Amino acid sequence: MTTTVDVTPDPPVAAPVTANNNTENHKNRIQVSNTKKPLFFYVNLAKRYIQQHNEVELSALGMAITTVVTIAEILKNNGLATEKKVLTSTVGMKDENKGRMVQKAKIEIVLGKSDKFDKLMAPANTTESEAATDDKK
Repeated sequence: MTTTVDVTPDPPVAAPVTANNNTENHKNRIQVSNTKKPLFFYVNLAKRYIQQHNEVELSALGMAITTVVTIAEILKNNGLATEKKVLTSTVGMKDENKGRMVQKAKIEIVLGKSDKFDKLMAPANTTESEAATDDKK
């Protein structure tokens, strides 16, 4: 049984207490699931968070870890983000099927805004604003 945590852009979704004992309010945290949303939903959400907060924290448990790593690599390879911190750990969770505690792998990757971020994002913003202007004509 894979436990997944979905994300809602605003306000952030709190992880179950067993998955995240951190009570701080993280406005720039994205908790990634490998089954709930497509990969590029998370990539685009991460871009928006970087734009608003200058950094984003990607977090995942178990099988969703590969999705988080992929998101981080896409953002880094496109020159939009730089890697600031990578944390790995295990988290004790109750297995719903077996009723006992199991260890789940956890990863947290913090990405910062790259020097080229605004320049790279500008063409996308220009195209969107031109399209909006054309629609008004």
